[in-house]
Amino acid sequence: MSDMARFFDMGGYALYVWSAYGLVAVVLAANVAGPWFRQRRLLRRLAERDSAEER
Repeated sequence: MSDMARFFDMGGYALYVWSAYGLVAVVLAANVAGPWFRQRRLLRRLAERDSAEER
């Protein structure tokens, strides 16, 4: 077995290790994307409210 294959096999714990890395990546992405989407929605609502008040 090559060194690279042994690295990705993780001593037989590859499924656990790589799924943990994947879960962490998903949680980090959600922690970035969630507030960003909420901010966009809030700014859009505020802009709509301002334009409605100007009429």
